[in-house]
Amino acid sequence: MKRPRKLRHRISHENHLTLLSIGAVMPAAIVALSLLWFGDYSAKVQWTLTLLIVAVAFGCLFSAREHVIRPWQTTTNLLAALREGDYSIRARGARENDALGEALLEVNALGETLRVQRLGAFEATALLRTIMAEIDVAVFTFDPERKLRLVNRAGENLLRQPMDKLLGRHARDLGLEVCLDSHEDVPLTLTFPGGTGRWGVSRSTFREHGLPHELLVLRDLSRTLREEERIAWQRLVRVLGHELNNSLAPIKSVAGSLEDLLQRDPLPSDWQEDARSGLNVIASRAESLSRFMQAYARLARLPPPQKERMSVAEVVARAANMETSLPVQVHSGPASSIRADAAQIEQVLINLLHNAAEASLETGGAVMIGWKETGDCVEIIVRDEGQGIMNSTNLFVPFFTTKPGGSGIGLALSRQIAEAHGGSLTLSNRTDARGAEAVFRLPK
Repeated sequence: MKRPRKLRHRISHENHLTLLSIGAVMPAAIVALSLLWFGDYSAKVQWTLTLLIVAVAFGCLFSAREHVIRPWQTTTNLLAALREGDYSIRARGARENDALGEALLEVNALGETLRVQRLGAFEATALLRTIMAEIDVAVFTFDPERKLRLVNRAGENLLRQPMDKLLGRHARDLGLEVCLDSHEDVPLTLTFPGGTGRWGVSRSTFREHGLPHELLVLRDLSRTLREEERIAWQRLVRVLGHELNNSLAPIKSVAGSLEDLLQRDPLPSDWQEDARSGLNVIASRAESLSRFMQAYARLARLPPPQKERMSVAEVVARAANMETSLPVQVHSGPASSIRADAAQIEQVLINLLHNAAEASLETGGAVMIGWKETGDCVEIIVRDEGQGIMNSTNLFVPFFTTKPGGSGIGLALSRQIAEAHGGSLTLSNRTDARGAEAVFRLPK
């Protein structure tokens, strides 16, 4: 599209300034020359003064042009240097109480500000690149077309290719598209050229040049899971070993005593009574060991919940009626209903109320249960007035118990049921009074 003629042939700033200067000088020059040439002067005087007037006029004209145009050209060069990223050039003649000098001062200050900012950006970028290179998680960034734009050293090692061969390739070709489309809370079992295992996925978005980009972070969970599994096995073996030793040690001791007894010749008169007593001890410890193994099987074979719509009030009331050692105070909440396995939920509440009752019996306190709605969850709260929780480290460790004759699976089983329903179970000391509080959260 062509611009109007008057715009295409606009007079430049320099010519405009020149014409204005000529217009300012012209009236005085015309008057002076008119008086000179129409006056009674000799030709020599007329030509001498005419040349002098014209020379001075044009000299002042071009001097004014240079004094106005040169600073603008200097400012233009400075701004061009700033645009090109050269912040070391400074303008001379920058001073205060001068219009042009103050403008140059501002240009110099702008250059210094940009220099400091660029230095800070370079330092921040260098720090970011160093951090990305040293961290042991793989970091990838993708443009809106899901083409790789940035990868760190861990990402290169994971894909077993250098950066120059990875950049620009689609996430599908790199085997990373499944990570971009997956749920962040679910670990993925993936195989890459640089490793196989379970990976934690974190994603976020950012904008670059006005376009949305995706940031993908992959964390190798295999080592962490193996360490957690090793710790869990150590705890389990320690508890199992403790329980087995508690049963096998007396069995071995009694069996040895019986063997010594039967090897005596002649047998003592009361050998039958001693043998019967020893066999009773062996039977008692064997029965205890059998109960322990049954409890272990119960914990390991918890069936998946059969969810149906159930009333929270009804389940709480049934569980409260099952506790006979101490009356349970029921604080009614809203008319809530949830989808859950009523039998399993009731079992959890029975366990919590029984523990609370045992704690409160020691101090003569009370047991309370109630519920409330919090967002999209229902919280069932059990409070006691016992001594509180002395050591919370082993609360949910299977088979760990401080109660005589306890199995140590009640809380572990309760938390397993809560997590199978997508909920949680937490125990803590009360802040409003003496005792402990159990919070059983379940989604609606």
